[in-house]
Amino acid sequence: MLYPITVEVLHQVFSPHGFVEKIVTFQKSAGFQALIQYQSTQCAVQARNNLQGRNIYDACCQLDIQFSNLNELQVNYNNDRSRDFTNPSLPSEQRGRSSQGFGDVGGLYAFPHGARAVAFPQMGNAAAVAAAFGGGLPPGISGTNTACTILVSNLDSEKIDADKIFNLFSLYGNIIRIKILHNKPDHALVEMADGFQAELAVHFLKGAILFGRRLEVNYSKFSNITPSADAHEYAGSSLNRFNRNAAKNYRYCCSPTKIIHISTLPQDITEEDIIAHLEEHGTIVNSKVFEANGKKQALVMFEDEEQATEALVCKHASTIDEAIIRISFSQLQNI
Repeated sequence: MLYPITVEVLHQVFSPHGFVEKIVTFQKSAGFQALIQYQSTQCAVQARNNLQGRNIYDACCQLDIQFSNLNELQVNYNNDRSRDFTNPSLPSEQRGRSSQGFGDVGGLYAFPHGARAVAFPQMGNAAAVAAAFGGGLPPGISGTNTACTILVSNLDSEKIDADKIFNLFSLYGNIIRIKILHNKPDHALVEMADGFQAELAVHFLKGAILFGRRLEVNYSKFSNITPSADAHEYAGSSLNRFNRNAAKNYRYCCSPTKIIHISTLPQDITEEDIIAHLEEHGTIVNSKVFEANGKKQALVMFEDEEQATEALVCKHASTIDEAIIRISFSQLQNI
């Protein structure tokens, strides 16, 4: 259980299937558990049928539901661990912080159909990344960095611009602003939304090759980029990838690979169309167009990581038949 499960969370998930009378949560050796009492057996059966095996949050907190042999729950306090919704006058038993030991964690992701989102404080990136990477952080990621601004050097000043830098660094977090240095046009500052995202970018992009140059990617001595005429603003951009489904996007974080994944494609796109759109950036070894969740997507394998990186940097957020395409690196070994 990587994110907090409180009475309120459980009520949001289970109440669409009937009136929930009482909820009691507790820790056992097998992990966090809860007892939920409905007004009727029929509601309990419906809830179990609809929710068994579902995730409360994106990619974690999977529900394992069984019928209890208890006939009635005894609730003594209304707090974040127990609640009697038929008796709101019960005391709250103030004990300070919840025994679950979670800090400020936020947003629910994969709610069952009919449930509503719960407004928590902003989710800590450590929790989202831990969920994305299977319960821990990727090797080499400390989760303690607080520096948000990155200095990128050894860029090809003839071929690079702020949007191309955005396309690459937005794989690892939301971008606030980017500034290419006038006195050093092969240097740029990239301000990420927070230190965790900056750490991912530094970790995965250090040494990446772009336009024939090996990038130097380090933390900047500046805490942020001062807004100015030559600083490009991206804070409100709809192209920031982590505005929605943050945990899902963290799962895709990796160093550049030879294979790129393309989504939000036009429905009538062909493999030939995609190759024609990308072939100027390198030798395409293999490609595949497929459909997932009713939407056209594609995988394209280049000869090496440098060619794939160039294609992503130049063609992410480009347009094919009025569709703005989205490109990420794929972690597949082959197509």
